[in-house]
Amino acid sequence: QVQLVESGGGSVQAGGSLRLSCAASGVPYTGHYMAWFRQAPGKEREGVAQIYTGHGNTYYSDSVKGRFTISQDSAKNTVYLQMNNLKFDDTGMYFCAATSARFTFWADLRPSVYNYWGQGTQVTVSS
Repeated sequence: QVQLVESGGGSVQAGGSLRLSCAASGVPYTGHYMAWFRQAPGKEREGVAQIYTGHGNTYYSDSVKGRFTISQDSAKNTVYLQMNNLKFDDTGMYFCAATSARFTFWADLRPSVYNYWGQGTQVTVSS
């Protein structure tokens, strides 16, 4: 059974930082992509960062590049999203997701190709 469990969300003022964690278990792929998505009320789900667990290659959307960092701790099967210089527009529910490298490629942040999803953690940035 695949489980992705996010944690680390909260409320922060603009300019502040948060670190999200995604603990993964049971992912049935030896080489796979993990990604972080976010969704604000009334908006579509948006991919913000991706990491290939095999090589550690990363990709970021333009909206977060230079402010967010995705990383992994393979020993803990955990992926992190360090978010710095947070802005009001970063507010939303943040989800981690996983998929096989057979189904996607580097820089692919389409939600439809990710098979497994966590329940999400809320990030609220006040201006």
